[in-house]
Amino acid sequence: MEIKIVGICGSPIKQGNTEAFLETTLKVAREMEGVTTEAVSLSGKNIGDCQHCNWCLSGQKPGQFCKQNDDMNEIYPLLVEADGLLLASPVYFARLSGRIACFIDRLRAFAYGNYYRRQLRGKVGGALAVGWYRHSGVETTLLSLNFALSSLGMIIAHERGAALGAGGVASLNGTGKFTPDDKLTVLKDEHGLKSARRLARRMVELIRITKLGREALDRESEQ
Repeated sequence: MEIKIVGICGSPIKQGNTEAFLETTLKVAREMEGVTTEAVSLSGKNIGDCQHCNWCLSGQKPGQFCKQNDDMNEIYPLLVEADGLLLASPVYFARLSGRIACFIDRLRAFAYGNYYRRQLRGKVGGALAVGWYRHSGVETTLLSLNFALSSLGMIIAHERGAALGAGGVASLNGTGKFTPDDKLTVLKDEHGLKSARRLARRMVELIRITKLGREALDRESEQ
């Protein structure tokens, strides 16, 4: 069985802690049989706010997702092809980043579009968050990401030790301390990395279950 998981990094910092945390998660998934992954960094991309113009409600056609002509046009097809979607955000004021919030708002094209409606429904989603301090909003950021996945009709992956998704801290033990020459301190957060690994395995497991289920339903309908 072939499985593809797309990861979206919502940090404005390229090759920072959030991107490293996402890549760690995707690497675990890639090591499983039949799984390929692709990571997309939103850093430097031109993604406009959703204007709620409702063009997608009647104007969509194959290959045209949204009225706006920006970098979302190269991301939409990846999401259509994907079996799983990982959303990763840094923690800003106990919530997700504005960059990934804007990206999520543009997924309205999948919620209400006349052609691409429900394209993510039934696919598997997972949430990742990286904070600086311990207890500074990792859980609330994960909840925000999960609410978005749920609103799109996705199956949200949870696991023991990763009940809301996977969260990491980017300072030593979440204390605010760091080493100036180490820009990827999240990779020292073993508990966070463990939750990321568990989430990756659970996502692949759920994708296999759902794909096998759909295949069985297709065979049943053909009889």
